[in-house]
Amino acid sequence: QVQLVESGGGLVQPGGSLRLSCVVSVSFFSRYALGWYRQAPGKQRELVARVTSGGSTNYADSVKGRFTLSRNNAKNTVYLQMNSLKPEDTAYYYCTAAWKSYDYWGRGTQVTVSS
Repeated sequence: QVQLVESGGGLVQPGGSLRLSCVVSVSFFSRYALGWYRQAPGKQRELVARVTSGGSTNYADSVKGRFTLSRNNAKNTVYLQMNSLKPEDTAYYYCTAAWKSYDYWGRGTQVTVSS
């Protein structure tokens, strides 16, 4: 059974940092494109960052220069390093893994940026 388990969320002050982790229990992990999405209350879910199986990354304009996505294929894990956090980054963050017709989502972790 495929599982994606996120961790690392929490409450942080503006300007602070958090690192989200997502362990993906799936075969052929290295073949998957991995991503982080977020959804704030009353807003649509949006892509934050994504990395292909080849290692190419893309980011939402709102997080470029502040967030860094990375993957560790040996640990079946994807990370999202979030620096210079802003109140508008407050949202529920979801990890995703996709390959061919397979598309999996984690249950998410809450990130709250507030003083």
